[in-house]
Amino acid sequence: MKTVLYKANTRGHKNHGWLDTHHTFSFANYYDEERVHFGALRVLNDDIVIGGEGFGTHPHDNMEIISIPLYGDLEHKDSMGNGSVIRSGEVQVMSAGTGITHSEFNGNSDKDVNFFQIWVFPNKENVTPRYDQQKFDFFEQQNQLIQIVSPNPGDAGLWIHQDAWFNTGIFDKGYSFDYTIKEKGHGLWVMVIEGDFDVEGQKLSRRDGMGIWDTDSVKITAQSENARILLIEVPMYEVV
Repeated sequence: MKTVLYKANTRGHKNHGWLDTHHTFSFANYYDEERVHFGALRVLNDDIVIGGEGFGTHPHDNMEIISIPLYGDLEHKDSMGNGSVIRSGEVQVMSAGTGITHSEFNGNSDKDVNFFQIWVFPNKENVTPRYDQQKFDFFEQQNQLIQIVSPNPGDAGLWIHQDAWFNTGIFDKGYSFDYTIKEKGHGLWVMVIEGDFDVEGQKLSRRDGMGIWDTDSVKITAQSENARILLIEVPMYEVV
């Protein structure tokens, strides 16, 4: 088993006033040659946008983009004609493919929105752009991993153009489980959303991240009440 640990306070950070953002991996003006990506996982940004502000229209191509609001409402508009609000408990996926433009704004004027913005390298380029979002009940299903993203359109949750699986859950203190890696050559990125966990003997706290590979399974134990975690399994090949 191989591991890499990124404590929350070692992430890239920039406060723009309207946007307070932390970068797990190199992004924008934050660059660390040791933290460019974890296999096919390219970006994991922890963004807080104040009321009435947001990201203006900007382009993407050949990237799978996943947005997970943690609290507040995120308003989305894109060049495919989609306009929606993504709320806490919902997940959005977007395949940029041959190219799209979109904007993201705080859907409220009087409170912040906090969301994870995640980019995954696709396993095929220049696909037709697509958009989808779904509501999940992980707040009501304690002590269960809920699959929110997979490579398969027929599976539970949303799907993307990559052999990647996203799972999340909220757990009672002392609850323990093993995550089984689904495909040989894959790794698991563990991101603690809230609370404390023990991951293969390593204590992780709020917003700590840990990458694990060269193993068949990962043992995880919640060490606080209502501890919330995000697990991202991705291929570990080198991306060029």
